[in-house]
Amino acid sequence: MQTEKQESYFKDWKTREEIAEMMIPVIGRLYRNHGVVTTVYGRSLVNQSTIDILKAHRFARQILETELWVRDTAPVLEAIAKLELAPARIDIGKLTVRYQAQAAGTSVDDFVRQELASVNTGKKALLNAPRDVVLYGFGRIGRLLARILIEQTGGGDKLRLRAAVVRKGSEDDLIKRASLLRRDSVHGPFTGTIRIDEEENAIIANGNMIRIIYADAPENVDYAQYGIQDAILVDNTGKWRDRDGLGRHLQAKGISKVILTAPGKGDIPNVVYGVNNELLTEGEQIFSAASCTTNAIVPALKAVNDKFGITNGHVETCHSYTNDQNLIDNYHKNSRRGRSAPINMVITETGAAKAVAKALPELTGKLTGNAIRVPTPNVSLAILNLTLEKATTVEELNKYLRDVSLDSQLQNQLDYTNSPEAVSSDFVGSRHAGVVDSLATITDGNRVVLYVWYDNEFGYSCQVVRMLDKIAGLELPSLPN
Repeated sequence: MQTEKQESYFKDWKTREEIAEMMIPVIGRLYRNHGVVTTVYGRSLVNQSTIDILKAHRFARQILETELWVRDTAPVLEAIAKLELAPARIDIGKLTVRYQAQAAGTSVDDFVRQELASVNTGKKALLNAPRDVVLYGFGRIGRLLARILIEQTGGGDKLRLRAAVVRKGSEDDLIKRASLLRRDSVHGPFTGTIRIDEEENAIIANGNMIRIIYADAPENVDYAQYGIQDAILVDNTGKWRDRDGLGRHLQAKGISKVILTAPGKGDIPNVVYGVNNELLTEGEQIFSAASCTTNAIVPALKAVNDKFGITNGHVETCHSYTNDQNLIDNYHKNSRRGRSAPINMVITETGAAKAVAKALPELTGKLTGNAIRVPTPNVSLAILNLTLEKATTVEELNKYLRDVSLDSQLQNQLDYTNSPEAVSSDFVGSRHAGVVDSLATITDGNRVVLYVWYDNEFGYSCQVVRMLDKIAGLELPSLPN
């Protein structure tokens, strides 16, 4: 009897593995030929392995509280592949669950055709030509942006990373830049191949030629001489944060828009993508993507405020140490940050609580904030201690936030976990701005405490790329509605 059970489990696994293997080329063709990104409850299946596809289905269990099997989603995927689709994000997990619940007597092909009618309009490109992107700075955020942009190149009609601007560090600078892109102590190896073209002073990553341009000032670069036109420049140095400083990029030939990966000063629009996208207007040339912490907390705060109302609150962040701190005790212009980052918790300031008001004006003056830098290299934790207008319970609040993470305008920003074993390293590589840890939620009438994990490097970089997509006109419709 025991042997039969063992064989049953193993046979079932091999069957699911085989189905997932057959799904991979279909997912690839949809992406490269149609610009269709297939997902399972927000987890992208594009360029994923067999195991990754099975894990994405397994993840859905903690959301649905039941299993989602590849044997059920595979027929839905095959039905999608029969259509002549325009670019879109299509969640085969949601389609499958909806089909099982609503489509009695309807064939899978007919159901999928009805659900995707709005994008079953024929193959087409969102842009007439790829939109050029330039990275000003090639540090932690710059290299992660490069990885994501290269990953999303797809059929070639999307954003095209053309150059990274840096200060030359040594005679073998190009080799070192390529090596840093290839290997990452936190995020692992680059997915693909990297080589260098010394004649063009360029890194060739998965066929994308990224010129490394050396410059000491933004206005001194002539991008047009490299064939770069109408480019969106992402300044991830943080050196300039006001309109005058960032406007220097616009003096360079070939640049038309600028995004700052730090909080902007003055009248620069601070955008938390998914929350205040209305600030991404065609007439504006300079934008800020705010900070990683602001991006992490604003979606959760908006969700809670929309349903329960927030009277006041305090935000405390346990933030991984950054390159701004010292490895060992040394001089630093800011208090405490000069002490050794890998062996100390360091109390410091954060502007995230005040920055919330720029994305959610209704919370102006209602929040205070502080930060503790902790001895981990990546992934941070925001603790939201809030007083609400309405009382709630742990069960009600968690269910609401779970639903928001599954099916709302914030589903790409806010994720949800109910794992009793979750720790910070589990969220390395999270593509969401923040992840609600539901088992840590505390309520007492109208007082609540929420814990929100966030990959302060990769999750934030994903938010920046979403901004890039929107500005370039590459925002994909998400289906099913």
